Amino acid sequence: MNTTAAELPKRSSVQARIVRAITSVYFSLLDARTANIDSARFRLNALGKLIPTAAGVRVRPVTLAGLDAEWLVPNGAPDDRLMLYLHGGAYVLGGCDSHRHLVSHIARESGLRALVPEYSLAPEDPFPSAIEDVVELYQALLEQGFESRHIVIAGDSAGGGLSVASLLALRDAGLPMPAGAFLLSPWLDLSAAGETMESRRDRDPWFSAADIAVVAGHYCREDQLRDPLVSPVYADVQGLPPTYIQVGDDEILLSDATRLADKLRAAGVPVEVDVYEEMWHVFQAFLLVMPEARDAVGTLARNIRRRVVQGDGD
Repeated sequence: MNTTAAELPKRSSVQARIVRAITSVYFSLLDARTANIDSARFRLNALGKLIPTAAGVRVRPVTLAGLDAEWLVPNGAPDDRLMLYLHGGAYVLGGCDSHRHLVSHIARESGLRALVPEYSLAPEDPFPSAIEDVVELYQALLEQGFESRHIVIAGDSAGGGLSVASLLALRDAGLPMPAGAFLLSPWLDLSAAGETMESRRDRDPWFSAADIAVVAGHYCREDQLRDPLVSPVYADVQGLPPTYIQVGDDEILLSDATRLADKLRAAGVPVEVDVYEEMWHVFQAFLLVMPEARDAVGTLARNIRRRVVQGDGD
């Protein structure tokens, strides 16, 4: 695999080690088999509300294609270019409240307005409801006059997997591709067959393969786990747009990212992967306290800006 090395210290920062220790204790106390989804949603959204939005970014609620959503608009952002950001949360959690902080910083650093939709969540609305939501939303954006070459799609974790699945659905529907895809720790194999499920088992501070199996069961049936729209590592990726991926070297989902990158490369799709040493799942969310997270968000934003703000997507 031709992986771009992230420019980070050989050992993680003191701040990163503290965050890792605290959050690993929290996750060790969770049991995916018995967790109450409604309570987990409330806690995640309540925590997100406590973290301030990036300075200079306006929040504008909107309803589009029948979905509640938010525009996060940095000062000076162009009106005709946007990032469609799909939040993570294992397809069962998350929304505007949980991700406003992270996405607002990505938007400010990239100089690009972001649209964050409240797509359908499982288990109430399992596969393929979320994909259908994103396809309809993308069509609505095109109908409003946004050009596909001025749109990028981005997402973290399940939102990263949903980004790729939605691109496959858009391609198959004959719709024009966005200018690029930007994925943070994407969850791309709900069957948990990647080799880092084992090789990173003792290094991942948050997740285990057993967790993946439980959570995947909320989203789809067992016989759907390797459906390409559920697990895009099994998809024909011909025709997808240029893709940039960030992933932690210590997460069990590492091989989800690297396998997708290998498939994209074999299909002739430009792809770049930054693997961050000693980092875990969506570590970028801790950008207020960790230099590694700030570095990663800055790198992500530069790549987005180069693709769609400065005209590489034209």
